[in-house]
Amino acid sequence: MEKSVLDVRVEGAIAHLQFNRPTKRNAVNDQTIEALRSFFGTVPNGVRVIVLSGAGGHFSAGLDLSEQVRREPQAVMRHSRNWHAVMSLVQFSGIPVIAAMNGAVMGGGLEIAAACHVRVAEPGTMFRMPEGQRGIFVGGGATVRLAAIIGADRLTEMMLTGRTYSAEEGERLGLAHYLAPAGGGLAKAFELAGQIAQNSGTINYLIIQSIARIANMSAEDGLYAESLAAALSQTGADAEEGLRAFLEKRKPNFG
Repeated sequence: MEKSVLDVRVEGAIAHLQFNRPTKRNAVNDQTIEALRSFFGTVPNGVRVIVLSGAGGHFSAGLDLSEQVRREPQAVMRHSRNWHAVMSLVQFSGIPVIAAMNGAVMGGGLEIAAACHVRVAEPGTMFRMPEGQRGIFVGGGATVRLAAIIGADRLTEMMLTGRTYSAEEGERLGLAHYLAPAGGGLAKAFELAGQIAQNSGTINYLIIQSIARIANMSAEDGLYAESLAAALSQTGADAEEGLRAFLEKRKPNFG
């Protein structure tokens, strides 16, 4: 694991991943993407929730453009498809990911946040898609994941104008699910991680794997997939423990 670009700490059921390029406002270079691939491709046993944050006051200012100045079309295509593959690992590893956001959450940084399942923002967080002002198009999944959150129309406006949304505006739009006090974003993320880690691992997995995919299905196919997920969820030890705990008026222990 490249400690120089991504710091990884595992404490019990929670893994904390921190972008570690503070002098670059955590701009994402190829090493960072490969570090994410390495971790999410083989999440350590026992990890039930992942918290993702940035060192030095910024989540991520986006793609490291110093690596992108001159590339042939095929190289750009391969680079973009590699991002897509890694973002799919983040979204569909089966482990819930919480983004603790502050400072710059821009371009590729916002694309990474959009692949996370829960997003927490602090005051001063700035959401922006500046690619249009750089003469480039997005390539890390924004047209799918970010558009699913805020809509294609608003994403178009963000890219055309380079508009910045504040933490408060971002929460209203769905870019953040929670607003934390100043300096409290990481604490809120860990609080949520502790709650989510107590869920059934099977249910967390089904939530992550099913809902986003069902959203892209026809209504009838989505309802069928929902029934399959329901059938899978109501078998096994976790389902028995959850239902018994409810009937016995106690908190479940999913182990």
